[in-house]
Amino acid sequence: MKSKPPLRTGISRILYAFLYSFHGYKSTFINEAAFRQELCIFVILLPVIIFIPVSIMFKAILFFANMNILIVELLNSAIETIVDMASPEYHILAKRAKDIGSAAVNASFILAIVMWGTAVYSVITMISRL
Repeated sequence: MKSKPPLRTGISRILYAFLYSFHGYKSTFINEAAFRQELCIFVILLPVIIFIPVSIMFKAILFFANMNILIVELLNSAIETIVDMASPEYHILAKRAKDIGSAAVNASFILAIVMWGTAVYSVITMISRL
């Protein structure tokens, strides 16, 4: 086991925080298929957000809803990792923690689906008025 890294202060702490975040993204991308799939969907929908004929505020909401999925998946992956470390054997509380994390990801998907449904409805309504 490696020793704990030294405490950093000032700008050094901020720079290392970015480095640790990059390691988190990389680790999640390598080890979590769900994150890779959700990132792929995010990348596909990003140009759609840019070009969909809705207000800039609606575009921001769609971006937030899509980004929220990635954020919640990162947190869920962290929960699953620590649960697997703490409880490698099956335990009902470990299952509960993982299920709750999964429910959070599901809720973020529901939010995104509702927002995208509203955007599509808005575009269809706008087109039908022409």
